[in-house]
Order: sequence, then structure tokens, then C-alpha cells
Amino acid sequence: MSNYYQKEIETASREEILKIQNEKIVKQVKHVYENVPYYRNLMDKKGVKPEDIQSVDDIKKLPFLSKDDLREAYPYGLLGTDLKNCVRIQSTSGTTGKRVVAFYTQHDVDIWEECCARAIMAAGGTNEDVCQISYGYGLFTGGPGLNGGSHKVGCLTLPMSSGNTDRQLQFMMDLGATILCCTPSYAAYLGESLAERGYKPEDNKLKAGIFGAEPWTEEMRKSIEKSLGIKAYDIYGLTETSGPGVSFECEEQTGMHINEDHFYAEIIDPKTGEVLPEGTKGELVFTSLDKEGFPLLRYRTKDICILSRKKCSCGRTHVKMTKPLGRSDDMMIIRGVNVFPSQIEAVLLKEGYTPNYQIVVDRANNTDTFDIYVEFAPEQFSDKIADVQAREKALNAAMRSMLGIGPKIHLVAPKTITRSEGKAVRVIDKRKLHD
Repeated sequence: MSNYYQKEIETASREEILKIQNEKIVKQVKHVYENVPYYRNLMDKKGVKPEDIQSVDDIKKLPFLSKDDLREAYPYGLLGTDLKNCVRIQSTSGTTGKRVVAFYTQHDVDIWEECCARAIMAAGGTNEDVCQISYGYGLFTGGPGLNGGSHKVGCLTLPMSSGNTDRQLQFMMDLGATILCCTPSYAAYLGESLAERGYKPEDNKLKAGIFGAEPWTEEMRKSIEKSLGIKAYDIYGLTETSGPGVSFECEEQTGMHINEDHFYAEIIDPKTGEVLPEGTKGELVFTSLDKEGFPLLRYRTKDICILSRKKCSCGRTHVKMTKPLGRSDDMMIIRGVNVFPSQIEAVLLKEGYTPNYQIVVDRANNTDTFDIYVEFAPEQFSDKIADVQAREKALNAAMRSMLGIGPKIHLVAPKTITRSEGKAVRVIDKRKLHD
């Protein structure tokens, strides 16, 4: 039988959900138009006034927001209230030097934590659980979001953050953690680390894991479930809308329920922007229905997925989204970090290398591998191993500084990377992340 954090709303009828959404969108568009000059300007250019939006059916009249808008408006251009009303910022990893900075009022933090509490309870969590939060804390939304959700449920919360595996395992075993929240690749690593220390899956008290922030396959789910002796649940979110908890899996695990009382989801054709019917694959677009600090309307996530309203055995009535089936841009998520080929190219050119390179991403032992093959310019070429290794080390440091993670650099002789007649194949992603 399902656990609910807010049963009345989580199992509300379609009519009740629509009524909430319609009331909230009218208020929110008015709020944004009056308080966010950047978006008001976009609405004016499109000839849309707040009174044109009478229900969620009218959302399609509004202009989209993209990551480019967020960068252009950085840092305060999309702030929806006086700064004195905000209590927190969170931030994404930067892609071109400018990060996305999201602002939260206390009301926004409370709603976000309630969404995470729903996710924890959907995974079977109660106030008798010990919840180990091994997502990163700080600007990254994973740690703070699930930490707050765990408190709302009343779990004993272990705010571990990521890394320091010995301590993670010590606390997991000594304090009897029952729910683990982290990236799937770190969960896989913890499972391997327990086995290396001679523990069997039944030796820990874990029953469930809530994993997100990077793509993962059904094969990886099964592998984690086996190594830790748990049921593994997916969670989805993005800093731009709040963080994890925008949607989450229930025990049926046929998609993630979107918290529709706070987020309105659309699927669009990524090329034309046309809204597509339910059940069609396309780009996911979110409107925050009641966010005060950073109220984004029609934000293009670039995630490709499908929405479904098929009845769910858990009793929740909110629409489900599939796991993201890819991206409509060229961004890769490697070990939970957003990486763009354009960033890599920028580093190579700055360090004096040619733009002839290839990125190879794979997965070994449930952890992403990240290799970059780079051609020497003819005048740089050296066959002295010490020279090559020193240059590879320096380039790795420059990449780590830009990306936040260090790839394995392979400097190769000029003209050895295959040239393409058409668009260069810069990225080879061998991970099987979706069907």
C-alpha cells in the first residue's frame, strides 16, 4: 500500500488538479509580468498580456524561456521578488562561465522540500526511517532538497554529502541507514565498496534508494538493487525549477509522477515549438505555478521524454514522465556534471591545440569513463613520452578547471583522428542510457 506525504493532493481528481493549475497560472503570469521586466519584455514582443491567460490551456500563448535567456539575465534579471524576500540561492554547474543562479523565498524552499518528501514517502519512507543523503551539498540542489524532504517526513537524516566512502559505509552500517539518496553511479560504487569489505547485501539495513542527477539504465537499476539489496527509485528535477522532486517514481516504476500542483508540463516539438499531444515524444517544458523567487514560465528543459496519464496502481493521479530519452541539444551528463563539447573546444583552443578532437564517453563498472583524444598541431608534436605526459597532465588540469571533472587526455599525432565529410563526429557516447 502506498505511502503519501499529502494524500489529498497526490490522489486528487483530474478536475481538482486542473482547478488548482488554472487558479495558479492566472496569478503567476500576473506576478511575473509585474515583477520580472525581462519576461514582461518577451510577452510584450509577442503581444501577450496577463489577461490573455485565463487557464493552463492558454499557456501556449506565452513565450518560451531557454538557458540562453537565463545566462543573459544573470544574475538578477529573472528575480521575481525583492531580494530581501529571498533566503537561498542554488546554482547549476556553469557552461560558459555564467552559471544559472536560482533564488528561493522561504515559501519556495518549503514547497521544494514538500515535493522531496512526497518522493521519499513514495519510496516507502516514514518517520521511522534513517535517510542517508549522499548527494553533494552546497550550491548543488541534490543534498539540500532531499535533506529538507527527509526532515519533513521525520526521518533521522544523515547529511553525508558525497565522497569519503569509508565514512559513508561506517555510518550506513553503524546507524542502520534504511534509505540512500545519491547519484546512481555513486550508489553502484557504494555497493561495490561494501562487497570489497566482505559485506553481503543482507548485512545492511537499506530498503530503498532514491537516485537521480544523471542518466541511468534499467540494467544499472537491477545491478544496484542486487548489490545493495534494495528497491531503487528514480527522481527528476532541475535547478531552474527548484531541484530534485519535480517528479519521482512510485512503486509501480513506469515513469515519474510530476508534482502537477506546482509544475505544469508540456511536450513540444524541439524544432518548431509546437505543443504535441500526450503520448508523443518531444522536448519537456515546465512552468512553475507558484514559485516566488525565480518564477520561470515555459522553460525549455532540452530533455526529450513522453508524458502519460495512464492510471497508476499506486493511486497517484499526477501525470507521469518517462526517464529522459536524450537531449535536444548536445549536452552530456557525465558523473552528474553537465558537459558541453563547446567547453572542451574552448579549453583546447586556449591551450594552443587544434580543434581536431574526439570525446569518448562509456561506462565501466557502473561509472562513467570520459576520454578526450586531441591531435597535436604539427609544430607541437613530440615523441618523447615525458613531454607528452606532462602536456596531458596540464591539459587535464585545464579541463578539470573548466568542467569540474577531469577527463583522461590522450594526445595523438597530427592527422590521426578521422575527418568527416559532413558534420564532425565529436562525441562518441557508448553508454546505453535508454532503449
